[in-house]
Amino acid sequence: MADIEFPVPDSLRGLSPKIGIVLGSGLGGFVDAIAPSVSCDYSEIEGLPRSKVAGHAGKFQFGSLGGVELMIAQGRVHIYEGWTAKEAAAQIRFMHQMGVQIVILTNAAGIVNANFKPGRWMLINDHLNLARQSPLTGSASFIDQSTVYTESLRVLLKAEHIELHGTSLLEGTYAWLNGPEYETPAEIRMLRTLGADAVGMSTVPEAIQARSLGMQVLALSCLTNYGAGLSGQALNHEEVMEVGLNSAKKLSGLLENCIPAMIEI
Repeated sequence: MADIEFPVPDSLRGLSPKIGIVLGSGLGGFVDAIAPSVSCDYSEIEGLPRSKVAGHAGKFQFGSLGGVELMIAQGRVHIYEGWTAKEAAAQIRFMHQMGVQIVILTNAAGIVNANFKPGRWMLINDHLNLARQSPLTGSASFIDQSTVYTESLRVLLKAEHIELHGTSLLEGTYAWLNGPEYETPAEIRMLRTLGADAVGMSTVPEAIQARSLGMQVLALSCLTNYGAGLSGQALNHEEVMEVGLNSAKKLSGLLENCIPAMIEI
């Protein structure tokens, strides 16, 4: 039984989702692919932080996909808004409280690996916590980080991507920086030297939190733009949103085929 941190609204009582999905900037349209049942604004859950960033609707959508009950978070909070890493991971703790066993994290990310192209999805197989903050701060939770992202789930997704599209799903290391400003060209070069393939401002505290709770974790980055210095073009949030909206449809098709098999792993 999950620890009770947040009071559960009456509208959510009796629900038992097994898979939780967190949608990043511009990816909220993914909910169009599910059979909806109940929605709940973050404001209805006492103590749950709420984002004011464009592209983050700020509500949970419950429904099913492939016969599997889902809990979808449309939007997240970030430490650049003034929240702590623990607050940024609060949605994961609420999902765990609701019974979620597998969490799928998505984000919009900038490209560091010059061989990758905008509009593609990258499966995260490891991360660099360059913000050096943790949702576990304040406790002696010495959680092993060797296998944060569940290998069996990654293998499933890669196989299905080849089946659907005839191409390999990109895979790589995600770097987490504080934001909210985008990186400089020098920082992008530094990140590549450190082994990063993509960079963003979220996801890592959620992954750490989920791992500490014994949840299985799958994470994907929607590669929305080249990092500074790779294309010669200025970066803007509107571009991130537009590419995210177009890419959400590709993700829904992939997950629709994989989700029923995930709960068997």
